Amino acid sequence: MRLFIAINFDDQMKNRLHEITQKLKSVSNRGNFTRKENFHLTVVFIGETNKINIVKQIMDKICAEPFDITIGRLGKFQRNGGDIYWVGVENNEYLSAIYNQLAEELASAGFNIEKRSFRPHLTLGREVILSEKFDEKAFSNTISPMTIRVERISLMKSERINGVLTYTEVYGKELHKG
Repeated sequence: MRLFIAINFDDQMKNRLHEITQKLKSVSNRGNFTRKENFHLTVVFIGETNKINIVKQIMDKICAEPFDITIGRLGKFQRNGGDIYWVGVENNEYLSAIYNQLAEELASAGFNIEKRSFRPHLTLGREVILSEKFDEKAFSNTISPMTIRVERISLMKSERINGVLTYTEVYGKELHKG
């Protein structure tokens, strides 16, 4: 099973992210854009494993209370064949602490967790080629910051169902004070 731990969003947030994605799509020559129902914030990517119960136990150890995150700036990871466009999350000590706890516990349990620095973001599209007239700064200015209350982290399964990439929650951990 291909797994990751994520923060999911309500329909209102997914609709706002979808609007941004549609605007990006309208100024693109090509790209593979995130479907509205798939918007999430990956906290830790785990990959292929059948050790779901160990992951659940690690998630249950997390001691964190609900917190707010703010999303808003446009960014990209440059790639050959098209870039990955995303909206970023402002630096957040609570989110970083949860990431660090999870990554450390998962690595200690034998999971192969990526060693690169944590750069929280929400992917809008992959393999995106924009039209030459695209003004990244002007586009970014159309994205107003969005603040979201995080009260839960989710263990998600990634699979293709009838050729469509689908993310399904298989476990959830509510955040609460100690």
